[in-house]
Amino acid sequence: MGKESLHVGFIGLGIMGQSMSRNLHRAGFSVTVWNRTASRMEEAKAWGVKTASSPREVAAQSDVVITMVGDTPDVREVVEGPEGVLAGARDGLILIDMSTISPEATRQMAAQAAAEGVRMLDAPVSGGDVGAREGTLSIMVGGEEETLEQVKPLLKAMGKNLVHCGPIGAGQTVKACNQIMCGLNLLGMVEALSFAKKAGVDLETMIEVTTQGAAGSWALTNLAPRVIKGDLDPGFSVRFQQKDLRIVLEEADRMDLPLLGTAQVNQLLRSVQAYGGEEDGTQALVQVMERLGRVQVTPQE
Repeated sequence: MGKESLHVGFIGLGIMGQSMSRNLHRAGFSVTVWNRTASRMEEAKAWGVKTASSPREVAAQSDVVITMVGDTPDVREVVEGPEGVLAGARDGLILIDMSTISPEATRQMAAQAAAEGVRMLDAPVSGGDVGAREGTLSIMVGGEEETLEQVKPLLKAMGKNLVHCGPIGAGQTVKACNQIMCGLNLLGMVEALSFAKKAGVDLETMIEVTTQGAAGSWALTNLAPRVIKGDLDPGFSVRFQQKDLRIVLEEADRMDLPLLGTAQVNQLLRSVQAYGGEEDGTQALVQVMERLGRVQVTPQE
């Protein structure tokens, strides 16, 4: 099936979804979008995609529907609700959920989708706003390999590192692993910046050296330079990181697995939330270190 004849529905036009759907459009796919906040759809219409009045309407005119929304209840609403994807789906539709949600809920939804003749993949992503914009996301896929083969061209329009992780839910499990490491790398980064600042070392120099060695991480390369400029705008918000860590800790609870570091990052980010930083980028964790250690890492206004 050619790109022009493959109809793709895209549900969720947040920081990530807006760029991802645009990359699908730029790659030559016929795209129809829906978003709960209608103004985002108007922006998308301006660069050439079609809009729909509900997820149900998106599904009725699509061969593949992609969901990219906030949390497990949001996905369940746009998929299983009365105006959801399954209500409008034709037999043979492929549903790809690229949100980050509970692996267990994913398996339940896939079973319900299968009963309606819909094949489902879970395909959460990593790479933040930059990866979404540049089409360089890492995509972790759970589900049938045969289904994945059919939609690979779509996924490759949005990401560069595409890995089949196993059966349905495996993508979400690997994404949970990703978020554990992101949280701990984030904490390592802000602790190192605080240590360097209090010791009187130039922060840019410290970042330049450590990014090249064994301590290098995505957080250090991409977020540390933002922090020292005082840029706490969200590439990925505290609110969504906390949602992801909640999913991780719930799954760990189910498995009787203690995750000491992850739990600590979750509690420290709660302090950011308590001070009103829920919509800031995750790098706002530095403010907790500033308060705890009486150190000023970000430039003072």
